[in-house]
Amino acid sequence: MNKPKMILFDYGQTLADEKKFDGIAGTKALLEYAVENRFDLTPEQIQAEADKINNEIGRFNPERIHLFQIEIPSGMFTKYFYGSLGITFSPTLSQDDIDRIFWDASSPAKPTEGISDLLLYLKDLHIRTGVISNISYGGNVVAERINKLLPDNDFEFIIATSEYMFRKPNRRIFDLALVKAGLEAGDVWYIGDNFECDVIGSHNAGMTSVLYDGASEKRLDKSADFEYLHIHHWDELIMTIQNKNQRKKGKQP
Repeated sequence: MNKPKMILFDYGQTLADEKKFDGIAGTKALLEYAVENRFDLTPEQIQAEADKINNEIGRFNPERIHLFQIEIPSGMFTKYFYGSLGITFSPTLSQDDIDRIFWDASSPAKPTEGISDLLLYLKDLHIRTGVISNISYGGNVVAERINKLLPDNDFEFIIATSEYMFRKPNRRIFDLALVKAGLEAGDVWYIGDNFECDVIGSHNAGMTSVLYDGASEKRLDKSADFEYLHIHHWDELIMTIQNKNQRKKGKQP
């Protein structure tokens, strides 16, 4: 593993520790802005229908999510879903507003422990940073949340797959980031909590892969036929980079 010129991060359970998804809470918050609910559906009934549709198309199935490599933007889903249920929202509500209201209520988040210190450390070393997130919410809303959680970040770009069609582990989304960064894959590390999407996906794109499980409910033990770094806390990443800096200095005449 070479010292990185840039480190790219996943969002959920990597940069941010999100509470367990509560779709009923998100739907309840959105219904406050409904001007029509033709069939008087409850949040529970609405979420049950959303679950049914997502199961039909294989979306969000933890056993198959890495196979679902084309993103369905929330705006596309929302227009069909609420339209099919006879629910209309206030015309003053934009799609970004709908995403924000639902997301804030269904998945409140806090920064993962130590991430702010890590980002400051990387900034001091002039190691560039960015984000690639598999997420259906609009890019503006995703950037807004990340910037609110980590106001001192120095991310050069935040790629939300809702804006770019492809999802991790598809190599195309990693290649897009390399073009944006103007770097070769060998100069970039990618860090995430999902083995298939983040570790295998970034490895297949030629990047150095890092599995982070500090915000996971259980430790992840995965075997692979390639080398990758497995960390449980951001201090471990700092120590790894420090060791690489020391070795590099030791090689100088």
